[in-house]
Amino acid sequence: MSANRPAWQKEAACRGMGTKIFFPQRGESTAPAKEVCARCRVQAPCLEFALGIRERYGIWGGMSERPRLVLRRNQREAS
Repeated sequence: MSANRPAWQKEAACRGMGTKIFFPQRGESTAPAKEVCARCRVQAPCLEFALGIRERYGIWGGMSERPRLVLRRNQREAS
């Protein structure tokens, strides 16, 4: 594993899968990616990582862009 990648990534259910499923084009379903995330043992750290780096695209930790934006906004308001 690369030194600059988080250790949890080696446990991810998506490890070794192509990225296309996690970065669907506009109008394509996000359900396949979310199904992978739903069975992933590192879903929470994946989501925290995406929130921490302010990832704008793709499915991370079972969430797409818009729900992550809402979650970040709610976290800011709660602070």
